[in-house]
Amino acid sequence: MTIPKRSRSLTVACLLAATATLAVSGCAKSETPSNAGGDSSQAAQAAETPAGSSGSGCTLETYGAPKLDLKDAVVGFSQSEKEANPFRIAETRSIKDEAAKLGVKKLLTTNAQSQLSKQISDIQDMLAQGAQFLIVAPLNSDGLEPAFKAAAAKKVPVLTIDRKVNAGACKDYLAFLGSDFVEQGKRAADAMIKATGGKGKVAILLGASGNNVTTDRTKGFVDQVAAKAPGLEIVAQQTGEFARDKGQQVMEQLIQSKPDITAVYAENDEMALGAITALKSAGKKPGKDVKVVSIDGTRNAVQALVNGEMNAVIESNPRFGPLAFATAQKFYAGEEIPENVIISDRSYDESNAKASIGGAY
Repeated sequence: MTIPKRSRSLTVACLLAATATLAVSGCAKSETPSNAGGDSSQAAQAAETPAGSSGSGCTLETYGAPKLDLKDAVVGFSQSEKEANPFRIAETRSIKDEAAKLGVKKLLTTNAQSQLSKQISDIQDMLAQGAQFLIVAPLNSDGLEPAFKAAAAKKVPVLTIDRKVNAGACKDYLAFLGSDFVEQGKRAADAMIKATGGKGKVAILLGASGNNVTTDRTKGFVDQVAAKAPGLEIVAQQTGEFARDKGQQVMEQLIQSKPDITAVYAENDEMALGAITALKSAGKKPGKDVKVVSIDGTRNAVQALVNGEMNAVIESNPRFGPLAFATAQKFYAGEEIPENVIISDRSYDESNAKASIGGAY
């Protein structure tokens, strides 16, 4: 599955004016909301302007929602997964910080704890509490239809972030804010080809099933390797569910079943860090004996780059607060919102990791 064609993107200048300048907090091994995920101006999201984008966007009139001043509004945020992952910590903090900065009347926040049924009920509960605008980080690409229908019945716009849903933009939901995940996979493949010289045996630690992030990051990587490095053989694809402990378990199994693996592509940093632990326990040197490339840009992963235990990290920026609320403000001002607001992501390698670690989350 690939990301559908993009509509006209929002420009950087319009969306990033007056973004927060909050300091970054480092992510320790045991992340908690109090010590991880802080914002910084140098790591603020920027919307890219893709070449050849087309299609109509969505306006307040076409969506059929009432006009709203966010300062007098009740806004709901539905988080999909528990905040033990630095990405989720940073994402939730960013939403809360920007709502506070803008003076939003009331922000309701929920956490689905990786349960689709709970995310549906969370959204329905926020609607019952008077939510007038919703920001949703979907757990899966499918299955949220009951929640979206409940929002539509109350004419409450739903802005989706970080994972796409298989539904109709400007109908079932307003728009999607997030990365081009296929492109992330391609960039990870390019980094892996550079690290390995285009030769060797690579294992892929897949993310959780049922969402476009896993599907697209896999497709981008596999297709790019096939096109550019036929000598780099993909010998295993196993899910680590975007979790550090699962990534470690899978890597431990792979070390036993496929001891000749020379590279690991992890579809998020947490799985990569778990794999590094497994490799070190097996007496291997991650970053040297086994090349490691991942996606996210967490502070721990960038530190692993500095330490020489990883070879590249492709960022997936979780700081959605400023861009999400800027998009909402433009929408309520009557401006047209594109179906997909695609953000630009940086990359980290040995050449910039030490200097850039302050922008990691």
